[in-house]
Amino acid sequence: MSRLPTDRRTLLKAGLAAPIALQVDSAAAASRDLTMFGPERLFADIQSYTEAGNKQSGGEGDRWTADWTAKRLSSAGFEVERQTFDVPWFEASRCDLRLGDLTIPLVAQPLAIETGEAGLAAPLRLAEIPEHLDGAIAVVRLPFRRWSSLVDRAVREPLADALARGANGVILITTGPTGEALLLNVPAGHPVSDKPLALLAPRLAAPVIEAARHGAAAKLALRGRGGTRAAQNIIGRRVRSGRPWLVVSTPRSGWTDCAGERGPGIAMWLALADWMPRAFPQHSLLFLCNSGHEYENLGASHIADKVGPAPGETAFWLHLGANAAARDYQEMPGRLLPLPSADPYRFLMTSPEFVARAREIFKGQPGLEMAYPSAEGTAGELSEVIKAGYVRHAGIFGAHRHHHAVTDDLSTVTPDPLAATARGVRDLLSAVVS
Repeated sequence: MSRLPTDRRTLLKAGLAAPIALQVDSAAAASRDLTMFGPERLFADIQSYTEAGNKQSGGEGDRWTADWTAKRLSSAGFEVERQTFDVPWFEASRCDLRLGDLTIPLVAQPLAIETGEAGLAAPLRLAEIPEHLDGAIAVVRLPFRRWSSLVDRAVREPLADALARGANGVILITTGPTGEALLLNVPAGHPVSDKPLALLAPRLAAPVIEAARHGAAAKLALRGRGGTRAAQNIIGRRVRSGRPWLVVSTPRSGWTDCAGERGPGIAMWLALADWMPRAFPQHSLLFLCNSGHEYENLGASHIADKVGPAPGETAFWLHLGANAAARDYQEMPGRLLPLPSADPYRFLMTSPEFVARAREIFKGQPGLEMAYPSAEGTAGELSEVIKAGYVRHAGIFGAHRHHHAVTDDLSTVTPDPLAATARGVRDLLSAVVS
């Protein structure tokens, strides 16, 4: 595992062999200007992030966000570098299903297998009915959930079963709160399906389900262009010779505009980058903003293996993942009614020694108030951190109701819960970093 240059590691080890000087003041007092944790500043950063548009890895919105976060780190006094790696991409020129005179829009699920110019003409069949699917277009109805990943067993197994029974194509109905098609995270190396695979919004699914019940003839068209392109992790360092490291990481990429999925994590990460150089003068700082998330944490896997300091030289690693502070909604038939509070479907996982302190700090904050030891199970990029051996850590992750939907826009974030979460993250760092 290659990490920081040898001279830096030598300095770190020399410093760790000697006593660490006590902080003169508490972390909060050391940084008197705390405006970066106010709701206006945090929400403005989410607005800037959202206005960059679609955040698929290596695309225009992702590249803009990489440049923007790099500039912000540089302004905060960090030395910035970029770690470049390849990611897949696909842009559909056509993705739909024709039933007689009716054309129903679909969403291409990367890594996409095209149908060719003529399309795939075949009968529709419901995959839940235990019969041969030879040559058919199988319709797989997923149960109601906030779907995230194609490698989830609840998605992977019915898909594999439909293909094993002879389906020549598959349509996944991603049943969830918004009624929209939900793009699913996938491994970067190869398609999960060797046949054309498309997603259907539940709100448009009724005629397709009815046609599949009767084995009606249909034509699936999935065409486009794709390949691989470069994506970048943004890396910022503030090196204090011989001092242990504090690491803060967050992903920035995703399938949609990602306002609620990624925006709160990005905004809190930027606030911490402004605050921590003064709050923790006895530590070296490493700030990471990763691309490649929707390809099963591809960017994070490069970071943990090649960039992070040695685990024994790292005092703490904080990860800010999905749904760090998105808006909650009342679910009504056919619509979602916005609430001013935070969506509770978010998890705070810490190494065991910090669980009690985290519960105290986040008391009253939906979802986060019950911190859990990470040994009970983690998800997302925090898993990469723990797998790499960083034993002192905390991470927030979850899935709000617009997770992976095209409707994940600025309306999915509300300022006050965002600021409360940011203050909690700040106070947790102050409490656990000695």
